Amino acid sequence: MTDTPTRRRLPSLDRVRQLPAWSALVAGAFLGGLLGGAYGLLTPPSYAATSYVVAVPAKGATPDAARGFAQAYGRVATQVAVLGDAQVWAGVPVRTLRDSVRTATSPDAPMVSVTATSARPEEAVDMANAVSRALTRHAEATKDSTQVRLVQFSRAVKPGGPATAPTALTTLVGASAGGLLGGLALLARPRRGGRDDGPVPTASVPGPAAAGVPR
Repeated sequence: MTDTPTRRRLPSLDRVRQLPAWSALVAGAFLGGLLGGAYGLLTPPSYAATSYVVAVPAKGATPDAARGFAQAYGRVATQVAVLGDAQVWAGVPVRTLRDSVRTATSPDAPMVSVTATSARPEEAVDMANAVSRALTRHAEATKDSTQVRLVQFSRAVKPGGPATAPTALTTLVGASAGGLLGGLALLARPRRGGRDDGPVPTASVPGPAAAGVPR
């Protein structure tokens, strides 16, 4: 009676190892693109509006003093003392202004940019202009001691489009990131042995020669 060898089912890990090499790249790009597209669709659009104020030195003050006070005004623009006045013109609470308004300054120019973000473009414009207006009023009240005035350089205008990335871009970024991770997984994948790999047959050792058998 001859024993018929039975095939064993390969474990799931071995099945994964036997997939083509490019499957990791395709799967990673697909999953990454799917997640990126979902992020772009589920994230609400956000609009940003920016206004600018410039520090002007008074008679007897130096441009360096104006740049220094511009840095200081950029830091205090989001404080409660300024935002408390800005909420009156913006029509939103102080907490909304604190979470939505950011300022930036430049070491080369005595200018402060005030950027506000909101789901509504008109509200973003109102918040940016309101904070700039409140900041210039506070600077005007202390100009006798600082010898520096803040003047509105540019008012915020209605943005032409959302500041958030479009869905097509988030999908592309997600697919690229997923493909990159798939490539890294492919590099870390253990090398698969050759098809002819198998147990090494045991060498047969000849036994002792039978007695009386001529050699």
